[in-house]
Amino acid sequence: MKWFNFFSQELAIDLGTANTLIMQNDQIVIDEPSIVAINRKTGETIAVGSRAMQMHEKTHENIKTVRPLKDGVIADFQAAEKLIEGLINMIGTKRSFFTHLKMVICIPSGITEVEKRAVFDSADHVDSKETYLIHEPMAAALGIGLDVEEPVGHIIIDIGGGTTEIAVIAMSGIVTDQSIRTAGDEFNYDIMEYMKRAHNILIGERTAEQLKINVGSALKQLEVAPDDYPVNGRDLMTGIPKQITVDHAEIATALDKSISKIEDAILKALESTPPELAADIYKNGLHLTGGGALLRGLDKRISAKTKLPVKVVDDPLRAVVRGTGLALKNSDRYSFLIDRKSV
Repeated sequence: MKWFNFFSQELAIDLGTANTLIMQNDQIVIDEPSIVAINRKTGETIAVGSRAMQMHEKTHENIKTVRPLKDGVIADFQAAEKLIEGLINMIGTKRSFFTHLKMVICIPSGITEVEKRAVFDSADHVDSKETYLIHEPMAAALGIGLDVEEPVGHIIIDIGGGTTEIAVIAMSGIVTDQSIRTAGDEFNYDIMEYMKRAHNILIGERTAEQLKINVGSALKQLEVAPDDYPVNGRDLMTGIPKQITVDHAEIATALDKSISKIEDAILKALESTPPELAADIYKNGLHLTGGGALLRGLDKRISAKTKLPVKVVDDPLRAVVRGTGLALKNSDRYSFLIDRKSV
């Protein structure tokens, strides 16, 4: 049977609203925006990931760019398949007819059964033979090195592109959780709306994202403030392109309401935590992961609200995919993984 080209390919996928990361053989091989460019006439995929993002909000009528995930779940089934297939093809490993593809895919903790089924169906369409799902907070906990199997309580706050996941974890399970659809994308919309109201200037999603990265802040007062940032957009009064300069305090004002929603969700999760686990959390503090964890001053603001220590984990953007990779290597060991038989 040696002449058959049997080949096993194992992939850990953090299928995010904003970015998708894929890990293979303990290496992150894909880190791309979750976006697809499609030819409207033929339905053909023109580009995925970074190349598609370069086209976003700049296309003519024959090309559309689609972000298949909204609020952490698949909103456009066909585009999601094109995204997953395109990113897997980027890895460069040739797959034969006999390839056994095994995947572990991350999902929000608040996902519905219908939404789970959509993820499994997308995996089936890229010919996955063995598919498992893992909740994002559990993956994040594994990724930052916590022993999720011991009887000790930890709280994970994972702020992604579409959702913020807050979960108390102990003994391989999520004891209590809150999942809200306020996260990075909502921050971008807040910034876009603020620029309209405060400066009469219209900016796009990509510009709002750059503003968030370069001068984004959760606090108006920072010990080390970033330099003011020039922003280009369209003047709503004259219709002419215009440039203004924005500082971190303005972005903190724009994001205040959304950050307050995240704080409220954290307090709700803490209120429903069993007292013995609450004692553990008091000692261990709160672990902040996801792209939103990089927002300047967010850890200090949450700490002031909860009166608890808050730690931004190392490399928060990749904590979830690292944990997903560990779950993939030990899929027989971890009972919290969801396979298609249990859905």
